[in-house]
Amino acid sequence: MEKVDFWFDPSCPWTWVTSIWMREVASLRSFEVNWHPFSLYILNEGRELDPDYRKLTDYNFIGSRVTGAVAAEAPEKLSDFFTAVGTKYHNEGRGKEDYAGILKEALADCGLDAELFERAEAGEFDESLRESTKAGLDIVGDEVGVPIVSFNGVGFFGPVIAKSPRGDEALKLWDGCLAVASVDNFYELKRSRNVRPQFD
Repeated sequence: MEKVDFWFDPSCPWTWVTSIWMREVASLRSFEVNWHPFSLYILNEGRELDPDYRKLTDYNFIGSRVTGAVAAEAPEKLSDFFTAVGTKYHNEGRGKEDYAGILKEALADCGLDAELFERAEAGEFDESLRESTKAGLDIVGDEVGVPIVSFNGVGFFGPVIAKSPRGDEALKLWDGCLAVASVDNFYELKRSRNVRPQFD
């Protein structure tokens, strides 16, 4: 049985595309994915960033905070919550208009109490969110963001894909990831991105 761990910040479009692929593979190969919250805001604390990107990470922090709250209070709902948030934020294109509203809707969609939003906003779950973010970085280093995927204990940043493959193509990518994860001393394979992420 495969053991797969996936760290995500729900605001990251590339992570969202990879998560769709991950769900496709998990369905086809009949295994469970262990989902973990991650915060790009926490990752970039104390770093000098482009002002526009800093503004974006500040805005998106509430998403990882509420995700951390769900992980702490209702971990069995974390996958469904991520799906609800990602669909509204990315597929429906509503993320930059009213992220707080999206998060509250997603909580309701999952049958979770709206007060989780207020508790998260107040910082109640920040410590556990920091711990989860650190756990992801501990397996790949702090020079990357998300998605972080651990294949049977071997972690990588990625795969970063512009459009989620389906069926046999999804499995081909999965089997390739397992292959490189099984090779000792393999670290990086990369090329520049020249397209935007595409949402199904």
